[in-house]
Amino acid sequence: CHALAPLSYGHSVTTANGANKESAWEHGDFSSAAWAHPEIEFIIPDGPEPGTWTGIVAMAEAIRDIFNALEGFRVEPTEFRELDDHSVLALVWFHASGKTSAAAVDQESAEVFHVRDCRVTRLVAYWNRSRALADLGLEDG
Repeated sequence: CHALAPLSYGHSVTTANGANKESAWEHGDFSSAAWAHPEIEFIIPDGPEPGTWTGIVAMAEAIRDIFNALEGFRVEPTEFRELDDHSVLALVWFHASGKTSAAAVDQESAEVFHVRDCRVTRLVAYWNRSRALADLGLEDG
């Protein structure tokens, strides 16, 4: 299902016509929201700008605010864990640099995707991987 495309970043994705392509997320392209439910709940529970947003437009604005401070933002997956029939934990590294400081940002993070009817209905993006694991009652490794 196409909605699971964000979960496969860092890996080849097989499209409906059988073609393989690498996920856009691995290359810093976050322009498509076809994977998201129109009323997606986007949550950042920690980090510099925590908050909750509802809908694709609100999620895009929140992400744009983050990107305004960063350059070269990329996501590198390290592990996927199925939490239940509708939820997947993605352990990731975020890579970027500050626009004004040029300081490198390499952050071990996590994202939780909740999927219904081939669309992500809730995305929880943690800056701190340890917090994500603690919130989920899981251990690293």
